[in-house]
Amino acid sequence: MEAELRSLLEEARVAFSGADTVEAVEALRVSFLGKKGKVSVLLRQMGKLSAEERPVVGKIANEVRDELRALVEVGLEHAEARARARDLSERLDVTQPGRRARSGHAHPLMRTMREIVSVLSELGFVVATGPEVEHDFYNFEALNFPPDHPARDMQDTFFIEEGVVLRTHTSPIQIRAMLEMGEPPVRVVAPGAVYRCDQDATHAPMFFQVEGFFVDEGVTFGDLKGTLSFFLQRLFGADVRLRLRPSFFPFTEPSAEVDMSCFACSAGEGREACRLCKGTGWIEILGAGMIDPNVLEAVSIDPERYTGFAFGIGVDRVAMLRYAIDDIRLLTENDTRFLAQF
Repeated sequence: MEAELRSLLEEARVAFSGADTVEAVEALRVSFLGKKGKVSVLLRQMGKLSAEERPVVGKIANEVRDELRALVEVGLEHAEARARARDLSERLDVTQPGRRARSGHAHPLMRTMREIVSVLSELGFVVATGPEVEHDFYNFEALNFPPDHPARDMQDTFFIEEGVVLRTHTSPIQIRAMLEMGEPPVRVVAPGAVYRCDQDATHAPMFFQVEGFFVDEGVTFGDLKGTLSFFLQRLFGADVRLRLRPSFFPFTEPSAEVDMSCFACSAGEGREACRLCKGTGWIEILGAGMIDPNVLEAVSIDPERYTGFAFGIGVDRVAMLRYAIDDIRLLTENDTRFLAQF
C-alpha cells in the first residue's frame, strides 16, 4: 500500500500541473481527497494490514494528504491569477499605448501668494501664521476696534459664538506676532485665508490676503512707500508707479489707499478702452498706513519709542489682475478646464 500511495501522489502532481481553471482544480480535489476519492478508497484497505504495518502506512498517508492539500492551494492561486489575467485582457486592449497621466501644478492663487511672500522675504520679512477661527480680541479689539466702533460694520463677519469669529483679515497675526516676539524690531509677512459675508463677481465669502508690517525705532511713512514701490514693481513690472490717497483704517493712522499705474495701458495706447483701469490710468491695489499707537500699546510696545507701518493686499485681486480673470468665483470652483490654463 505504501507504493500505491506514492504512485497516487505522483499521479496527482501530473494532474494538477495541467489544471488551469478553478473548476479543474476543484474537480481534482474531489477526485483525490473527496469522501469517495482515490485516497479514501485506498485507505479502506488498511484493515488488511498487520499491526506493525499500519503505523507506517498511516504516517505515509498523512504526508500524502498534506501534499495533496498543498497542490490544491497552489493550483487555486494559479488558476485565479490566470482568470484575472484573462478578464483583464478581455476588457483592455493591452496592445494600445498607455494614457499619460496629467501632472498637477500649483493653483493660481497659491502661486500668486507664494510669489508675494517671496518678494517680501527678500526685504527681510519673516512668515508668520495664525488660526482662522479667531478671538474677538485679536481680530478687532487689539486692532483698535472697540465693541461699539462703527468700523466693525465695514467687515461683514461670520460669528462662531460670542467673542469668536472667522477672521476677517490676517491682521490678528500682527497682534499675535508682536506679543510673541516682544521687543522690536518686528518684520513679519502674514499670508492666509480670511472670511467675510460677501459674494459677487469680485468678492467671495472666503478669499486670501497677505499682510506685511514692520515695527522699529524711526520707521517712517517714507519707509512704507519705498517698501511698497519695490514690492509692486517686482510683481507687476519696473515701470509701475505708486499713488497714495488718504483713507481710514482703525488700526493705522495715517492710512492710505494705494493705487498703482495701470500696467496694461502704461503707454497710454487705448487707455479709454482699458479693461483694468477703466481709462483712469490707475488701479487700486492695497491698503496701508502707519500702525496706530493704540495698537502698539495693546501689545505692550512703547509708541513713544517705536513706530511701524502695515499694509494688506488681496491675493485673489492680484491673481485676477495678472491672469485677466474677470470673476473671482472661477478661482474656487475647481473647474479643471479653467485651472489647466495655468
